[in-house]
Amino acid sequence: MPAFPLLPRHADMPSNLRTSLILVALCLGISLPSLAREQARPSIGQQREGVLFWPQAERDAQFRRMYERFPSDRAAHGTHTHALPEGKPLAVDGRDGAVWLGDYMEKHHVAGVMVLQDGRVRLQRYALGFGPQQRWTSFSVAKSVTSVLLGMALQQGYIHGMDDTLGTYIPELRGSAYADVTVEQLLTMTSGVHWNEDYDDAKSDVAQMYLGACVDGRAHVLSYLMKQPRQWPAGTHWNYNTAETDLLGILVQRATHRSLAAYLSEALWKPYGMAADAYWIKDECDGSDTGGSGLSATLGDYARLGQFMLEGGRIDGKQAIAEAWLHGATREHASTDAPDRGYGYLWWTDSDGSYAAIGIFGQMVYVDPARKLVIAQVASWPAATSKELVAGRRAFVEAIKQAADAERSVSVVPAKAGTQ
Repeated sequence: MPAFPLLPRHADMPSNLRTSLILVALCLGISLPSLAREQARPSIGQQREGVLFWPQAERDAQFRRMYERFPSDRAAHGTHTHALPEGKPLAVDGRDGAVWLGDYMEKHHVAGVMVLQDGRVRLQRYALGFGPQQRWTSFSVAKSVTSVLLGMALQQGYIHGMDDTLGTYIPELRGSAYADVTVEQLLTMTSGVHWNEDYDDAKSDVAQMYLGACVDGRAHVLSYLMKQPRQWPAGTHWNYNTAETDLLGILVQRATHRSLAAYLSEALWKPYGMAADAYWIKDECDGSDTGGSGLSATLGDYARLGQFMLEGGRIDGKQAIAEAWLHGATREHASTDAPDRGYGYLWWTDSDGSYAAIGIFGQMVYVDPARKLVIAQVASWPAATSKELVAGRRAFVEAIKQAADAERSVSVVPAKAGTQ
């Protein structure tokens, strides 16, 4: 399968259209070979959809360069940096963990892992030629970041309430199945609107959402979703939907009158002290940043994002996210098809109180409040997702948690009688 579908070739056009294009080209002084190349050039939308079908070598090499391959907005970092001091190295499975971790990363094409505990770096490793100063794409981890920005916009009064309907902020949705869907239903993926998120099916909605022509200057996703039919009553059924998080991004951008990258910089990246600029891929039709994917950042800044969440969304001791968002973001609102896993406000929740931002091809920001742990991972899995790959990641997380527990149990062993 090619990396992305091509536009129709010049020779495949109807003869009358072909003749017209030739005449226009001659009048404008455009060479016919140039015209043919232009007809074969894929759109940005086609190229973005094609990422799902890249070969392994291209994933390994290009996931660190997505913001250079596609038009992107910059989220500038500030003048101060939230420090991540070195902590005691975490011993995994009774060892230093070097061999175990190396095997895990090689098997799963993991480019970087960082573990924080109490805000200190307990474990850090890079692979695939990736390094601390480079950025890696996030895929659906961006969904959770967009949700955080919604919570910050709610705190700052740009969003009025979780029960607001989408038509209030996005007039184009009035008259569609999304008109009366609420902000909270969008955050929990319970809109009830039909959607197919099969990454292996080239005809699924997620594989088609960016392929259409631009219409009236609207974002790809807005044109696509306006036509989708209702499948379930709103609020009654959870259905994973990347396009709806792009829609959430549009909502945040309409409400704040800023791009997601600009608002991210202003509300979080600079105030909290991220160490490097981040970048957010833009929609080719209206220039908006795509809320469901497309954010690129360093591994250290992904870890800082998790630390920000672990600290309750506070910056310099002040609450930066609305309490209404905090109350619901990391608790289960909808059951999913995964055991012991629920869904909050675009954050996956576990039964032990931990929660995570998770993206296809192995991206993760995992937060465990009970252990004060943050685990950040960037990767280029051999597939977008699979039961085996997910199981491997969960086993990795469990090993980290067990190592932290084992260390804690040793530290609280009572002294023997007669000792001081």
